Amino acid sequence: QVQLQESGGGSVQAGGSLRLSCAASRYTNSMGWFRQAPGKVREGVAGISSRAGVTVYADSVKGRFTVSRDNGKNTLYLQMNSLKAEDTATYYCASSSDSLSSATIFFSNAYNSWGQGTQVTVSS
Repeated sequence: QVQLQESGGGSVQAGGSLRLSCAASRYTNSMGWFRQAPGKVREGVAGISSRAGVTVYADSVKGRFTVSRDNGKNTLYLQMNSLKAEDTATYYCASSSDSLSSATIFFSNAYNSWGQGTQVTVSS
């Protein structure tokens, strides 16, 4: 099983930026960021697959968040700009051995491994 370690969470004022990182113990075909706010279901935020052209964002973060990966370092990133109070959540990194499509990249069950989560708090 792949080991995942997130970092980069913290507290920031609305309009600010944070960059999350997820270091994986080895390369996997697909990786994604999910988040869960108190009392809400976990939702997909951004995902990236080895399948050509598959980089997906939730509508709520499009234009503000950018997902990227450094395959040489087996690390996934999430650059979060123009943060809003509603972005407050615990953010989780996940990895899958499959080359997920844009239709499945936000399916939690498609992922084999999960990180422990990192808290992001945005104050308005």
